[in-house]
Amino acid sequence: MAAPKGNKFWLLRSKHGRDKLFKTPELLWEAACEYFQWCEDNPIEAADNKGTKNVNIVKFKRPFTIKGFCLYCDASEHWYNEYKGALDPKENKDFLDVCHKIELIIYSQKFDGAAIGIFNANIIARDLGLTDKSEIKTNGPIFAGKVKINVTSPDNAKKLKEFLDGGQSK
Repeated sequence: MAAPKGNKFWLLRSKHGRDKLFKTPELLWEAACEYFQWCEDNPIEAADNKGTKNVNIVKFKRPFTIKGFCLYCDASEHWYNEYKGALDPKENKDFLDVCHKIELIIYSQKFDGAAIGIFNANIIARDLGLTDKSEIKTNGPIFAGKVKINVTSPDNAKKLKEFLDGGQSK
């Protein structure tokens, strides 16, 4: 049975909304440090037999990620982004500083790992938003390959010949 219309049951609640995941910036930082240590203590393992009958287990360093941190904290990345975005810079400077520090550590660990070959540089570069961009500017049209042109009048044929000769009419 539904509650009657016009009820005020919500006034009887002892609290509204769910509890904060981290009540203090120190608790958020502590959770981040635990996550970083967990990554160090739990490398990614892969089987490597290199064509032999013996299977070797190879351990790879685990990169720090925001997604991994959120999973470690039993939260979603959406929660983290919303949480960080909703923080007032004047009232929650400590929380914002901790979030920024966490992101800097994650960025630095991935960048440094890719730079020295621990992580796949292409994957990390894409993840960090690092790209090589080259821009080609031209003053005219670019032609590639063969072009088939149907010339229907002698005047168009003359214009085409002039164009192909570099603008010099004979």
